[in-house]
This record gives sequence, structure tokens and C-alpha cells, in this order.
Amino acid sequence: MQQEHIDKGKAIQKQTGKTFYLATRFLPKRVRHATHVLYAFFRIADEVVDDAAGVPPDEQRAELEALREQALGNTDPDGPVLEAFTELRREYDIADAEIETFIDAMQSDIDTDRYETYDDLETYMRGSAAAVGVMMTAIMDPKDRETALPHAVKLGEAFQMTNFLRDVREDIIERNRIYLPQKTLHAHGVSPEQIERLKHSESFASVMATELKRTEELYREGVAGIRYLPEDCQLPVLLAAVLYAEHHTVIRNLEYDVLSHEPELSSARKLWCLAKTRWHWHWNRDPEAVFQRVSAVPALETDRSGPGHGGRVPTR
Repeated sequence: MQQEHIDKGKAIQKQTGKTFYLATRFLPKRVRHATHVLYAFFRIADEVVDDAAGVPPDEQRAELEALREQALGNTDPDGPVLEAFTELRREYDIADAEIETFIDAMQSDIDTDRYETYDDLETYMRGSAAAVGVMMTAIMDPKDRETALPHAVKLGEAFQMTNFLRDVREDIIERNRIYLPQKTLHAHGVSPEQIERLKHSESFASVMATELKRTEELYREGVAGIRYLPEDCQLPVLLAAVLYAEHHTVIRNLEYDVLSHEPELSSARKLWCLAKTRWHWHWNRDPEAVFQRVSAVPALETDRSGPGHGGRVPTR
């Protein structure tokens, strides 16, 4: 990959994915450059449907099909990101099926704005989040890829679920989408119309608490696989998990009201997550143990029903 192509991907990631970009900076160069390109490719495809105000669905589908053909190497790449992605796909032997699955998931966003069950949402995430995890695993190239892959899929799903829970307000205002499973809403007596009106309630807080718990189990499963990654990739991936999960503390401190507020991590909070994770990593190279100590994901025996749970740094 040419440096100018890598720089273009880096600029896109730095502008649109600040949390992931911070963790990416700690990856070794051999993985970091490829990650910039991967992220930029994902973002370009995502923006076809996320920033499509006024663009007819048929045009969105045609644009995604054009991206599919370029990404698969069937047509000449258009622009530096697609050129770099084409090189990356060949170098790391990324399966065509993963590219197909990812583009299919982006296409589903054109027509689907509600998900009846979590299983339905998980099917969507298999293309959008899990495919990302699979491709990232390919460029990290662990010795035992088959063992690492299921955990990478779960961690990708955890990151995306955190994004869904963080962005409920943005998704409904800007895209008329609700990623919270309708079954969970119904179980707590919350209607889609209540979310459309941005009306917070104790019932909606219960929905958020339920989905946070589900997401935190995904983190536990995902982080359990970090040990199978190359040693120089373990801390950056762990840091990404800590940073994304930290949104859960913000959400709980807002008493789950993500309809009135958009939870954000301040720069100071991100740096604190970075500092405490690196400090514990210096003393203990067990990713699960460090994650349990510093992340916003409570230990299994901890009551997680109320706000205020966050990263804990016990004295040594």
C-alpha cells in the first residue's frame, strides 16, 4: 500500500472514529496502517446509507454494488481508499465472502429500520460488526486464527452494541432507526413511538439496563480471546474494549436517559482509561484480569441494575 493511500485512510479514521483511532495508535505499524485502510473502507460503505438524506434507495443500492465490485477486484478501484483496500485484500487473503457479507449488511440498512428480536439484530451484526472482526483478525495474523476468530466476532458485536446503545437519540433523529430489539421494548412496556418522541421513562431505563447486560456478556466473551492475538496487538485491542465499554458508565450515570442526551467520552476520560489500562498491563499481561479491573463492565457477581458502576482501580 502506498503511503498516500494509508494517510487518506488515517485521516478518515481520525475524523470519524476517534475512540477506535486512539486504540489504533498503539498497534504495531504492520497492523496499524492496514487498520487505517480497513476503517476507511468500512466508513465509506457505511456513509452510503447513513448520510443518504434525499438519495433514492435505488441509487444507494447502486453505489453499494459499485463498492462491492471494486472491493472484490472485479472493477478498477475508484480513489485511494479502494486502491489500498484492494492491495490489502490480496496481501492478507481476506475472503470474498466477508466482503460480500459486509456489503449485504450495509444494503439491509436501506430497507430495515427496526429489528424484532435480538437474533434478527445479531444477523445484521454478522455482516456489519463480525465481518470487521474477521478482517481485523486476518491482518493481525494470530498463530491460532480459528481459536481467535469466535472471540473477535463477539468483541466486534460488543463494540457495535455499545454504539447502538450510545446512539439511540442520533439514530432515531437522523435515520429513523431503532436498533433496540422490539421484543425487549415490548417486554418492558415501551413502544417504538415513545422512542420516536424521545420520551424517557423508567420503563425505557429498564430496556437499556437489559441490553447493557447483554452487551457486557459479549465483552467478556470477546476479551477472553485477546490472549490468542499476537503479543504486540493485545494491549491495543484491550484498550479499544476498555474505551468502548466506558460508554456504559456514562449511560448509567445518565440514569439510562440516552433519549435526552448523547453519551460522550471526554478527552480526559479517554486518557484516564488509557493510563489505568497501561498501568495494570505493565504488572499483569492477562487481558481478562486487566479488563475486569479497569473496565466499566462489572464482575458477574456485581449488581449491575443501577447507575454509577464504572471502571475500578483497586489498590495494590
